[in-house]
Amino acid sequence: MTHDLHAPDATEPPADDAEQARRIQEFWETARTRAGMARIGVVVGTGWTETLPPPAWSFGDSPALADELLALVLAGVKTATSSLAVEYGDDEPAPQPGELSVVLDGAGAPQALIRTTAVDVVAFGAVTEEFARREGEGDGSLTSWRAEHEAYWRRSMPEGHEFSPDLEVLCERFELLYPKAQSR
Repeated sequence: MTHDLHAPDATEPPADDAEQARRIQEFWETARTRAGMARIGVVVGTGWTETLPPPAWSFGDSPALADELLALVLAGVKTATSSLAVEYGDDEPAPQPGELSVVLDGAGAPQALIRTTAVDVVAFGAVTEEFARREGEGDGSLTSWRAEHEAYWRRSMPEGHEFSPDLEVLCERFELLYPKAQSR
């Protein structure tokens, strides 16, 4: 399965895990500085957006998949992700351009800082070859993307919903801010 999202069922650290919160805060302090995001604080002062880390989550639905997909992000291969529109609502807003995220590995350790650059909502059947290639999974083809994502969403569909080619998919593109992509 290649579902890679940061929807409500994505792995998030437990709220009461002080050690996890400390690791994410330390990562955020390093990442925002190395990504050049702390410069404005010198001029206007540090605000809450510069001190509080963004949401932290991992790709996929298993530690192994989280590590596999993170490796693709770090290599600069994966620059997009998808999730079902029905997974978002009042409690979990959909991603928006400009939002930052800390990406965790399969063990829950922070490894990357990404920024959402674009979000499009399209029917499953209208996802493009170009978007499938940006997801960077499998052989990069739309055929592979559709087969893997349909299989995942059929088994993990929120209650009360059924898979169909008309199902709305959030196609999110992002950029890796820290660490910079490794040479391939």
